[in-house]
Amino acid sequence: MAQGEVIITPVSGKADRKAFIDLAYRLNADDPNWVPPLRMEAEELITPGKNPFFEHADVQLFLARRGGAVVGRISAHIDRLALAMDPQQGMGPGTGNWGLLEAEDEAVARALIGRAEEWLREKGMTRVLAPLSMSIWEEPGQLVKGFDHPPTVMMGHQPERYDAYIKALGYQPAKTLNTYELDITKDFPPLIQRIVQSGHKNAKIRIRNVDKSRFDEEAALILDILNDAWSDNWGFVPFTDTEIKYAGKKFKPIVREDLIMVAEYEGEPVAFMMTLPDLNEVLKPMGGKLFPFNWAKLLLWLRKPRVRTMRVPLMGVRKRLQASRLASQLAFMMIEAIRQNSVREYGASRGEIGWILDDNQGMNAIAEAIDSHVNKAYVIYDKPLR
Repeated sequence: MAQGEVIITPVSGKADRKAFIDLAYRLNADDPNWVPPLRMEAEELITPGKNPFFEHADVQLFLARRGGAVVGRISAHIDRLALAMDPQQGMGPGTGNWGLLEAEDEAVARALIGRAEEWLREKGMTRVLAPLSMSIWEEPGQLVKGFDHPPTVMMGHQPERYDAYIKALGYQPAKTLNTYELDITKDFPPLIQRIVQSGHKNAKIRIRNVDKSRFDEEAALILDILNDAWSDNWGFVPFTDTEIKYAGKKFKPIVREDLIMVAEYEGEPVAFMMTLPDLNEVLKPMGGKLFPFNWAKLLLWLRKPRVRTMRVPLMGVRKRLQASRLASQLAFMMIEAIRQNSVREYGASRGEIGWILDDNQGMNAIAEAIDSHVNKAYVIYDKPLR
């Protein structure tokens, strides 16, 4: 084997899986804005039986080696639920994905992406949407704006050079996913305050905290609204029952009752907003390791999080109400309630909302109305497989 030759092999066995995980920590070690995930979380993501994504997806992991050393990695995957979606919504028949790309240089990236495309062709796929790591609900897209600050919880952070590698292989932008940031210590503009106050005077509207003592029931309610609210969105893939339970278990330690709101109209739950303290702020200095002492720091933080940033990863309004004025009023009421709680109870000063599709006019209008601005952008690329 020539020293410069890049060899791509499927991940097989424990040692390969460890190498797949370890590579990200090595290649990103010098990036001050990369947040090392907990190694146990990184392992769970790629492990059948632990990540319920594998219940409806075919996944193949690959490693790149040069001179015997691991120099790159990638996942190739086909989500069978995505294949069943309407092609007008972005996914649909023949659409495969790749993600979790890490590469020492462009030659490695080209070889890895080429191998992922080959695997997808072998499985009958005719196009690629990428990167997705691995579900649309996990870390979608290649970062193209916002390299100068760390991502918040559940958001990705990739080197800027990867974007050039992807485009050089003939990929075209399909969608841009934006996150918005705002100073939550400031009151919202007068017009928004009047909309919120008007809502509070409407006896038909009730904004309430979630009840953590009924966690499973509340989680199912939120996911039911989400599946309905997002069902026409580009890239939407419904949550399965197993994924609902998995997400509930995963989020439970950082769920705070006063940071997740449910909006009821005439007694019916019709909207929700989920806000999470930015776990990345405490994880970043841990280097992906809980032991020997970081577990105690994390446990102490979980008891009473103090954070700079709160992230709104998910919100939704029942589909039948989305074109109404009521939808935006409920959104503003929930945002304002969470804003006040975030500052008063957790010492937060910054909020981040997203991701939001660049052509989601309703959500973009809400974000702009509260004086927020785009701080990060991620692109999902499209390419036909010929």
